[in-house]
Amino acid sequence: MQKIAHFYKVTEQQFIKDWCAMTGCNATDAQTVYQSIRLPRRATAGSAGYDFFSPVAFSLVPNETILIPTGIRVLIEDGWVLQLYPRSGLGFKYRLQMDNTVGIIDSDYFTAKNEGHIFIKMTNCNRDGRTLHIAAGEGFAQGIFLPFGITEDDDADGVREGGLGSTSDK
Repeated sequence: MQKIAHFYKVTEQQFIKDWCAMTGCNATDAQTVYQSIRLPRRATAGSAGYDFFSPVAFSLVPNETILIPTGIRVLIEDGWVLQLYPRSGLGFKYRLQMDNTVGIIDSDYFTAKNEGHIFIKMTNCNRDGRTLHIAAGEGFAQGIFLPFGITEDDDADGVREGGLGSTSDK
């Protein structure tokens, strides 16, 4: 296995800005949440996925969506991508789904204006009427690093500035 990435927390200032924009809370509440952020990690030596832990407790009734500013960013070597999925058990039990099917974190996202802050948006698509409950600090998503290739005639030379959707107009 190659070591090709490193997780970091975004700065406290960036987290407070993003958290308060999403939740409407005050800076003191956001600081408390920031202090509890855990970096993603694998549960076992054989795990492919790095578990992302919820910074706060949340519940989702069927068909409800949540957007979670994780407080996490990742420095990834060129030629690799981080793909985000729900944790397998949550997808199986609740049909928890990423709203964009698979989250894609490109290596140049680390230098985006928002410090490469990873947001995860998920929906409980359960058909059995069951509410999903996630405790603060519990794993709810997983990220897997994968290599990727480019075409021989690739001429991409754009530079990322923003986050979600920022590369679509180039």
